[in-house]
Amino acid sequence: QVQLVESGGGLVQAGGSLRLSCAASGIIFSIHTMGWYRQAPGKQRELVAGITRGGSTNYADSVKGRFTISRDNAKNTVYLQMNSLKPEDTAVYYCHANFARSDYWGQGTQVTVSS
Repeated sequence: QVQLVESGGGLVQAGGSLRLSCAASGIIFSIHTMGWYRQAPGKQRELVAGITRGGSTNYADSVKGRFTISRDNAKNTVYLQMNSLKPEDTAVYYCHANFARSDYWGQGTQVTVSS
């Protein structure tokens, strides 16, 4: 059974930092492209950051220079370091894993940034 379990969300003031973690099980983690998505109320889910099995990364323009995605294949975990948080970063953040035609999602973790 595949599981992606996010942690690290919470309430933070604008300008603050949070680090999200996503622990994967039931998949060969190292071969999967991993990503973080977010969905704010009334908005579509959007890609925040992704990291390939080779370590290449990509970011949404809105988070470039503030967020950093990384992975630890030995721990089957992907991270999202979020700095200089803004109120518009408030959303539920979801972990995603992809390999070929297989897609998996975590249950999400709430991030709330107060002004």
